[in-house]
Amino acid sequence: MADGAPAGVPFGQTKEVNSLMTNSDTEVAIIGGGAAGIAAGRHLRAAGIDCLLVEARTRLGGRAYTVDASGFGIDLGCGWLHSADRNPWTQVAEAEGRSLDRAEPPWNKPSLEMGFSLDEQRAFREAMHTFYEGVGEAARKQPDVPVASVLEPGGRWNALLGSIGTYISGGELDHVSALDFDNYADTGVNWRVVEGYGTTIAGYAQPIRAVLDCPVLRIDHAGRRLRIETAKGTITADQAIVTLPTNVLAEMEDLFAPALPDKTQAAANLPLGLNDKLFLSLENAEEFGRDSRLFGRIDRATATYHMRPFGRPMIECYFGGRNAWDLEAGGEKAFVDFAVGELTGLLGNDFAKRVKPITIHSWGADPFARGSYSYALPGKTGSRPVLAAPVDERLFFAGEACSTHDFSTAHGGFITGVSAAEQVIAVRQGAPVK
Repeated sequence: MADGAPAGVPFGQTKEVNSLMTNSDTEVAIIGGGAAGIAAGRHLRAAGIDCLLVEARTRLGGRAYTVDASGFGIDLGCGWLHSADRNPWTQVAEAEGRSLDRAEPPWNKPSLEMGFSLDEQRAFREAMHTFYEGVGEAARKQPDVPVASVLEPGGRWNALLGSIGTYISGGELDHVSALDFDNYADTGVNWRVVEGYGTTIAGYAQPIRAVLDCPVLRIDHAGRRLRIETAKGTITADQAIVTLPTNVLAEMEDLFAPALPDKTQAAANLPLGLNDKLFLSLENAEEFGRDSRLFGRIDRATATYHMRPFGRPMIECYFGGRNAWDLEAGGEKAFVDFAVGELTGLLGNDFAKRVKPITIHSWGADPFARGSYSYALPGKTGSRPVLAAPVDERLFFAGEACSTHDFSTAHGGFITGVSAAEQVIAVRQGAPVK
């Protein structure tokens, strides 16, 4: 599989690709068919407003991506309904008739003891508790500091804390704002959709008029109406909701005409970190408990291994931060070699015969994502509301990076998408934007 290419067939997705658009007119154009764009489209449609969802990929869902693996829907992008008790995608999944798995996530259980004894795990949990307390204390002070500044100098668990930090934020802790890290709001309830989170999100778009395989090249907001130039023609619209990932916005300085340097800079201050998942098949899987976990190493940058997700005969290997970026440079083989090397180090050389690669998607190499989810650089937490602010009551912005407390999540995308749609509705009704 080539890096950046689709990793498999979207699972359970039935919306057909519209490849015929030349020029189009709409009341509201929505740029980006991920969680935020789809939520915005559903909200506008419910209000009776004509809208067109414009997606660069040949599928919907954005960084939510479920593919078929031997009849299972596996999520190569977001996979957990974080804060599931208040996550709007939970209700969507239930309304779509999806099956919710409410089992305890593996990170809430003791890890398997290979290379990481129960005594060591207790010591690590204490270090983790101290770490989070330190971040909270740092967040209440000025100036803002990198998360790494709260680590104990030379601390025994710093390497593992750093790896887990990249799973959480996608970035190395010396690049991540302590204030932003602490701002994240989590109820601690984490569920999964058996058929796939990506399937659920894409399915919610079914009633929305959409054009796929249609990258947006330029948004001209100089005239009375917006002119949105795409690879398939020009769209004219009264308003637009832009939901593109921050790494895309930061690198497309000529996307807006006239330019919007404040938006470009805000996006650059909120870069996407990187997390990639490799799925391996597993023979004789019953040896391991359902939804159990292994750390590859505890003394350096490592991956985490979710054994038998949903009880299936496979391993979900999770890579974060600089480790993931470095492995992407070597392609799928580099991920497989790294994972098999760590697993055989724990389980013996014969274990390599029991696993085979299923699939991976390299989100850093994906031209329409260029990363996984956002974090704020130290001192740049205020860039989230700057990115979210409307421009001239015609350009509106949404996406997980626009959320102050639910960033890095699909529900952050949903909430900001609905908020942007409500702003559009207010403008169209002659009310002031809140």
